[in-house]
Amino acid sequence: MAGRNHLYIPGPTNVPQSVLNAMHIEMEDHRSPVFPQLLLPLLHDLKKIFKTETGQAFVFPATGTAGWEIALTNTLNPGDKILIYRFGQFSHLWAEMAKRLGFDVEIHNEPWGMGIPLDKLETRLKEDKNHEIKAVLATHNETATGVTSDIAGTRTALDTAGHPALLFVDGVSSIASIDFRMDEWGVDGAISGSQKGFMLPAGGAFVAFSQKALARVETCRYPRCFLDLKDQMNANKDGYTPYTPNLPLLYGLRKALDLLLEEGLEQVFARHYRLAEGTRQAIAAWGLQLCAQPGFASNTVSAVVVPADKDARTVISTAFKKYHISLGAGLSEVAGKVFRIGHVGDMNDVSMLGAIAGVEMALLDSGIAIEPGSGVAAAITYYRATA
Repeated sequence: MAGRNHLYIPGPTNVPQSVLNAMHIEMEDHRSPVFPQLLLPLLHDLKKIFKTETGQAFVFPATGTAGWEIALTNTLNPGDKILIYRFGQFSHLWAEMAKRLGFDVEIHNEPWGMGIPLDKLETRLKEDKNHEIKAVLATHNETATGVTSDIAGTRTALDTAGHPALLFVDGVSSIASIDFRMDEWGVDGAISGSQKGFMLPAGGAFVAFSQKALARVETCRYPRCFLDLKDQMNANKDGYTPYTPNLPLLYGLRKALDLLLEEGLEQVFARHYRLAEGTRQAIAAWGLQLCAQPGFASNTVSAVVVPADKDARTVISTAFKKYHISLGAGLSEVAGKVFRIGHVGDMNDVSMLGAIAGVEMALLDSGIAIEPGSGVAAAITYYRATA
């Protein structure tokens, strides 16, 4: 098919041409005297994205999944109790990882489409009189269901309960796209990845830890090697890495950070809200619903529920094969029930209108009764009114 594939999944996202150009480099000596001129400013500017002045940022040649493991194994001891609410595929996977690593994982299941239940969290923390819970794992943006949880409220629940547990946040599909305030919200470990809001290829785990969490690194007894924060801290202080870095990714990160900071984080957040809201207006015009319940809708991905007698996989397959559009699939409990439209990263109004038009054609071809042009018209009306 002529033309490129149009990528409307929640990650990996579209990589700007300027970032691709920045990554096209010759290899160089990562032990040279000038390498710190690349790395140290990157670590400094990453802190701006995490919105932390007191925390410390790190770059691992890994993924957001590795970021989960970094947080757990560098600050907790084998058998420590961890609390997590499971309401989607990625909160499920984080919980399963913690179990496989040998932690005592207390899992509370919530309906898929909901987020962290703050009242239940506060009650449970108050019940934990002996402070056996050592960490709370919070999935900020559950990509599988298009749900965003309230991290500020999560911190309030911890503080109201007077509980000292560490607060770790999966921000893989939120940080650099949705408002995130590490210091203000008292986040102890923030985990992100290169392939979403940072507009890079997969392969970079970008993490930041509070001083409270870093103090635990010194006493943590969990075995670790490649993902050891101590090694990173020792090398990073002089502007180096403990092992061979992914140089193209670092140069791409430099350009991606420049783009984000040049646009301004508040404008980045506002843009993602507009793109998401225009998409939500289109979904409503089709007569379809979000998987996310009211108050939880994400600004980086919309999970759209198809009619009960239809299969979302047909919509996804039709969109790809006939219109060269990639949409996100439903995962696990929502497989076949939802398809996902990503509106994250290097996107603008016209990008989303293309996505909405393509989805309309795929919906019609899949036998889902919508009014042709209704979603596009609704989105156009919204984007024009809010430009």
